[in-house]
Amino acid sequence: MIELEGVPELIDPVMVAAFEGWNDAGDAASTAVAHLDREWKGEVFAALDAEDYYDFQVNRPTVFLDNGVRKITWPTTRLSVVRVGGDKPRDLVLVRGIEPSMRWRSFCNELLAFAHELGVEMVVILGALLGDTPHTRPVPVSGVTSDPDLARTMDLEETRYEGPTGIVGILQEACTHAGVPAVSLWAAVPHYVSQPPNPKATLALLNRLEDLIGLRIPLGELPEDARAWQLGVDQLAAEDSEVAEYVQTLEEARDTAELPEASGEAIAREFERYLRRREPGAGPGPGPGVATEGEDSPFLRDPGSGRTRPPKPEQPGPESVPGAESVPGATGENPPGEAPESGSPESGSPETEGPDGEGPENGGTPDGDSGK
Repeated sequence: MIELEGVPELIDPVMVAAFEGWNDAGDAASTAVAHLDREWKGEVFAALDAEDYYDFQVNRPTVFLDNGVRKITWPTTRLSVVRVGGDKPRDLVLVRGIEPSMRWRSFCNELLAFAHELGVEMVVILGALLGDTPHTRPVPVSGVTSDPDLARTMDLEETRYEGPTGIVGILQEACTHAGVPAVSLWAAVPHYVSQPPNPKATLALLNRLEDLIGLRIPLGELPEDARAWQLGVDQLAAEDSEVAEYVQTLEEARDTAELPEASGEAIAREFERYLRRREPGAGPGPGPGVATEGEDSPFLRDPGSGRTRPPKPEQPGPESVPGAESVPGATGENPPGEAPESGSPESGSPETEGPDGEGPENGGTPDGDSGK
């Protein structure tokens, strides 16, 4: 049992969680929580016992040298607190770790015990998935919840998804049973450029989180990194006519689908965000970035021809798209009752699975009783 001694009384705390692995395409979600921790100088106050939840043959501990002394870092989930001041102070409890290999229900119950002790008012879980979305357009972010009241007051989708799920879905369901309001935010990462990092998707998640919790988040160099990332992908796409043609197809599909959504309300939200960024102390806006081309192309490679091209990821079917929180369908079709906020189909995970559950490739089960 981990005691919470030394943790001060928090002001309107919100728990923000992200988990590396299946729910984290392009490392976008875990990088977003790491950014919050770094910018607001979070202080770790607890860590879950790695022995209880992780298969060390899947997530191996690492050895490092500290002043010549060998030490081991164990894969685990850590909790930290950040104090956010200003006119409307609000504290955050940040949860960052790896999707557990086993005992998912106990894992979620332990996190909820911390939430109860700290007086957490809402849990926000960040995730990212691979989707048929062009890198040249704004990153689609879906906000969904299992709480009808929360869906109505915060303009979120009430999930009706059915199918396999991951730790994000299990934690949201645990919050629902515990009476804790919970929201999942999912960013769609282009499947043809899936390698991490993806600062553009991270930035989109932070912008949506900012709107949700009513805090202005310092973005640091993220806007510039996102611009540099897009310029780099633009350059790579221009070098391959097949890739360029495919991106153009995605752009046309996205633009057509989003025409009905260009409502006055959506435009007003974007303008309000722009004004917040213009306020003193809001931090630098998007600036020019210098794209660097690494040795490895972010595009998928056709082993037969050796050419870089953007084949669609192996489609596991709509049943392996995010669990209960859901996002739109993986094959361009939406789960029953779901309508993607962005109008673009989403699918997959950093590999071939959906972002919010365990697929056969991982060897897991929806309740997490078997490790990867």
